[in-house]
Amino acid sequence: MVTIKEIEADALEALNELYSELIGHRTDQVKLAEAFNRIKADSRYILLGAYVDGELLGSLMGIECQDLVGDCRPFMVIENVVVSSSARRQGLGKKLMTAIEQAAHERDCYYIILVSGEQRKEAHVFYESMGYRDEKVEGYRKHLSSH
Repeated sequence: MVTIKEIEADALEALNELYSELIGHRTDQVKLAEAFNRIKADSRYILLGAYVDGELLGSLMGIECQDLVGDCRPFMVIENVVVSSSARRQGLGKKLMTAIEQAAHERDCYYIILVSGEQRKEAHVFYESMGYRDEKVEGYRKHLSSH
């Protein structure tokens, strides 16, 4: 049975395992716990998990951002979408995306934006199947030094 719910602190080790699949290495557990506590204290963040029989096998994070143009409605940014390689093609990603879209509707978000690495072709097919379009925009990222 699949359950979609907010991730709690007791799942951080399992979340770190998922993130290692996403980025290729584990996140520092202490830093992860500190960042998790900041996120949980901020209502703009939604950290969802897909649990199968109690085991965390997928996750994503949504962030509500307030806009200052037009009707000044917020928009949602989705980040860190990951489903365990052992559980792909079972509908977990779709359930996570549907849940975050529902949260965006409830928060009156005007649109949802996500970015995905160019090399993640399988993920792009999935996003397009969920109704996300590859709009012809340029995306830029500037990595800042850690100190």
